[in-house]
Amino acid sequence: MFGGGLYQIIAYGDLNHVEPVLGAGPVAALLYVLLGHSTGFYDLREALAKKRRDVGRIFAQWSLVGLLLALLAFLMKSGASFSRGSVICFGGLALVLLVMCRRLAKRLVSAAVAEGQVQGRRAILLGTREELASLGAEELLEQYGLSEVERVTFSSQSNGGFAMTADESSSLERALAVARERGVDEIVLAFPWSDTRKIELVRDGLRISPLPVQLLPDRRIRSLAGNPSYRLQNSLSVEIQRGPLTRTEQVSKRILDLIGASLGLILLAPLMLLSALAIKLDSPGPVLFRQRRNGFNVKQFPIFKFRTMSVMEDGATIVQARRVDSRVTRVGRILRRTSIDEVPQLVNVLRGEMSLVGPRPHALAHDSHYGQLLSDYAFRHHVKPGITGWAQVKGYRGETARVEQMKGRVDCDLWYINNWSLGLDLKVLLLTCLELVRRNNAY
Repeated sequence: MFGGGLYQIIAYGDLNHVEPVLGAGPVAALLYVLLGHSTGFYDLREALAKKRRDVGRIFAQWSLVGLLLALLAFLMKSGASFSRGSVICFGGLALVLLVMCRRLAKRLVSAAVAEGQVQGRRAILLGTREELASLGAEELLEQYGLSEVERVTFSSQSNGGFAMTADESSSLERALAVARERGVDEIVLAFPWSDTRKIELVRDGLRISPLPVQLLPDRRIRSLAGNPSYRLQNSLSVEIQRGPLTRTEQVSKRILDLIGASLGLILLAPLMLLSALAIKLDSPGPVLFRQRRNGFNVKQFPIFKFRTMSVMEDGATIVQARRVDSRVTRVGRILRRTSIDEVPQLVNVLRGEMSLVGPRPHALAHDSHYGQLLSDYAFRHHVKPGITGWAQVKGYRGETARVEQMKGRVDCDLWYINNWSLGLDLKVLLLTCLELVRRNNAY
């Protein structure tokens, strides 16, 4: 815009014919930004690529913008409003300023990175000592957009077996524990690509975690990036495991949980008070039953229920409720058949430990037992557990006396995780309401 206005002053001595250029300026800026964003020109790794020459890319993108502007002017029959001199001044000055601003921006970003003011995705590194030693914090940020939270060393010796050694299992468990405690965004592996067996074992061990997992190129492959004879992309990392829900999907699901749990607690408050009074009058003991359960990313939390039994089991051995169970109280039997005993879990939803819809959380003893029998069982922890779920509306409720019953429940849970949508959650909630008025196998 400034270039077009400058030409008008030099050529005509006034700004009477500058309106078309003023309108074209914002359109050109918007087109340039959209093109740059679509080509990754504003990616952090691009800004830190000191050796890359940006003049050619800027010229190519700005030329494309000029062609798009000419097309728009032709379609709108306004080409005659632009003088050749103003267009040349506008385009030439903008090109110079874009190159200067790009160089200034790269210097500012590099300085911010050197001072630790720029952070990438928080990641924990798991790999052999040799591979980790060749990866510096600056390279991780520049090449992969990662900020290292901690690194865990894995044994560099390959045993060739079908299972991990005790030391390898300990390293893997430590990496998972750190990932949960530090709230990292992803897990990054640094192993020699030739050791495929170890990579497969680690990948299988990380299935319990819902975090994305990527395998970085090893030292030999990264050395190719410095060879001018090869044309390589910015990153050669391999995505081994994807996160189940995007950030936007997590936010939308959380909003539904907050609204639904808040309304539920308000509307069901009288019913909860009556249930608490009935439990107190029926049998001695607390109103609420608390038991540890594994939630998202295998984080333990206390689940809340109305007490329906005369026992408060929460140990290594827990017996599932059966159809005729002497431990169930008189009021408890009514609460279990109507699922009113689950209502206090709305508090777990508000606290962020559960969701309205998701795989039902099992007792820790049952997680340990079925986790050894079913290879896909760990995937249930890739999302928050729910008060109800796809498995429940499909009839998998109550006791799982046979492994086949639990497998059917797990299959439904995995289908839900792989096909999640906000509409699916609403459908499950509606089907749950319909299921409550029918006879079911909850007891």
